Amino acid sequence: MRQVLLQLVPLALAAALSSVPISAAIFILLLDSRSRRGLAFLAGTVFGTFAAVTLATVAGQALPGRSRDHDALIGKLEVVIGIAMVLLGLVTLARRGRASAGRGTGWMEGMGTFGALPVFGIGLALNLRPKAVLLVATAGMAISRTALPSDENLVLAVVYTLIATCTVVVPTLATILFPEQMEPRLLAAKAWTTAHSTVVGAAIMILIGAFVIGVGIRD
Repeated sequence: MRQVLLQLVPLALAAALSSVPISAAIFILLLDSRSRRGLAFLAGTVFGTFAAVTLATVAGQALPGRSRDHDALIGKLEVVIGIAMVLLGLVTLARRGRASAGRGTGWMEGMGTFGALPVFGIGLALNLRPKAVLLVATAGMAISRTALPSDENLVLAVVYTLIATCTVVVPTLATILFPEQMEPRLLAAKAWTTAHSTVVGAAIMILIGAFVIGVGIRD
């Protein structure tokens, strides 16, 4: 389990630092009716992440082949996914000007008129973004590779979920409990993410992609 955790933690941190769910959470928490929508988005994000990593683990376990062939296949898939992560990061960097210009518009502003159920659905749907899918697919393969007991697989899925969603869970709960103290921090975080999150997120994706390629080649 320790070996799997060493691979899972960087993946989960990359997911936690993803700008889209962070920006969406900040936008919701700056609304007047922040509590219901914030909790709905939190629930959708957490449930969606846990469901995605669980499905990815089951899919990894279902890959054909004996133990050695299974590991070799997972290693090849990790290399492919790592390359896709690097390419996604490079494309994001190349398009950062247009991404920054359009940030905070469109669907995110529309959340101000949504009820709790649609916001919950958005939290779920954000787990279908290319970055989230690549990260959770790699996490699922890392868990399934070692053929651990089901209860240990569950623990690993929970650990990934807790880390990957902490940047939504912590500010949401803190804002609900301490709204006045959190509001200036949310405004500062919104300004920072608007200015820097695209470059930082792309750089993290490139580094994680290189890490995943290295793991796939090594195995």
